[in-house]
Amino acid sequence: MSSARAKTRYVCSECAAVSPKWAGQCGDCGAWNSITEELAAGIGPGARRGGYAGTASAGEVADLAQIAAENEVRMDTGLGELNRVLGGGLVAGSVVLVGGDPGIGKSTLMLQVHASLQLKTDVIYVSGEESLGQIAQRARRLQVEVAGLRCQTETNVERILATAVKEKPKVLIIDSIQTLWLPDLSSAPGSVSQVRECAARLVRYAKEQGVSVFLIGHVTKEGGIAGPRVLEHMVDAVLYFEGESGSRFRILRALKNRFGAVNELGVFAMTDRGLREVPNPSAIFLSGQAERGPGSIVMVTREGTRPLLVEVQALVDQSPLANPRRVAVGYEANRLALLLAVAHRHGGVAIYDQDVFVNIVGGIRVSETAADLPVLLAVHSSFRNRALGTHTLAFGEVGLAGEIRPIPNGEERLREAAHHGFKRAIVPAQNKPKKGMVGDMEVIGASTLAEALEAVVA
Repeated sequence: MSSARAKTRYVCSECAAVSPKWAGQCGDCGAWNSITEELAAGIGPGARRGGYAGTASAGEVADLAQIAAENEVRMDTGLGELNRVLGGGLVAGSVVLVGGDPGIGKSTLMLQVHASLQLKTDVIYVSGEESLGQIAQRARRLQVEVAGLRCQTETNVERILATAVKEKPKVLIIDSIQTLWLPDLSSAPGSVSQVRECAARLVRYAKEQGVSVFLIGHVTKEGGIAGPRVLEHMVDAVLYFEGESGSRFRILRALKNRFGAVNELGVFAMTDRGLREVPNPSAIFLSGQAERGPGSIVMVTREGTRPLLVEVQALVDQSPLANPRRVAVGYEANRLALLLAVAHRHGGVAIYDQDVFVNIVGGIRVSETAADLPVLLAVHSSFRNRALGTHTLAFGEVGLAGEIRPIPNGEERLREAAHHGFKRAIVPAQNKPKKGMVGDMEVIGASTLAEALEAVVA
């Protein structure tokens, strides 16, 4: 006798109104395409009696001072850059969501992780997008040892979990969460309700059995991970694969991590044998030119626990348009417009009739305010057509009053720059060391934007 089908309901994601059936428009708030299917929670008659708690028994409240600290046992994934992004390795029972553009290398990374982990523990790779023949072909192309790699092609979550309960793996890799479905829901795979419920089942399995789960996720055209926003809240870590089209370098960034630092960065290079780790990423973010021309300077940014040297390029040119263009790649456009106004008001750099283009070399995105001073120095250098020097770098936050504010971890940034052979640094005055030198690198402190511009002209 077949089991009874679970009850479903249709809920508007905008106003939470419940409908008996799906409709294109919510009848309560009028929002379009906001009604999604979800499993209806069973509410027994006892829940309607007995006040707030119904018939449920009270739970216990614990004092954290009485709770013994647990040491997290981490598993080496075989990739040092991935270990760094995860916070030191893979934690048992954790759920990690890996997102990125199509073809960026998500499946390649997970296959390499599978090949490394299967030497230490039991791993199952579940694919809902490729056949076993395609997976085996890619493994051989990457020259991965296929012996011992256990894979399954399945999209039904109930069958995947039944297999996992039988095989008892320590790591489960799902490629991808958008292809999975539950027979209890009538909506198509990839819908909001299917993604949410399938992820919930996998998260519950991971926590109850202590199995580490990797979920590969698709992305939307806006660049975010597809599916409901709650998906990112359900998992323990969200890793995002980035990379410019045509570039062989890939950046793995932690957007959320319950077991490590957020915004930690791992760098890989895509080769014919898969992803190769880049142990010294500062070298790839520098252009490698013998002499840097006007409009180019190096800054020291900090991603997670790692200082990185990144080249900032700017191009300023006479604009034929009534409204000059302000284009930024790897940098926030609104921040650029703000800095150009500060440069005009407090630095005497009048570029209101010029097109300004800013690019962060290497495909990295810089969001911290330490990039303010390098961006303005690069713009000034291009505008005056005067090179700043190959061995000069800068970092610092620029305020609206033209002051240069200090940034955290300044000394660590300077040591990283000196290690790479830089001879001159322009930094906030409060980040300048007492001796004025770091190794054989001269450090110039500036309190205002005018002082910094004067230092590069001198």
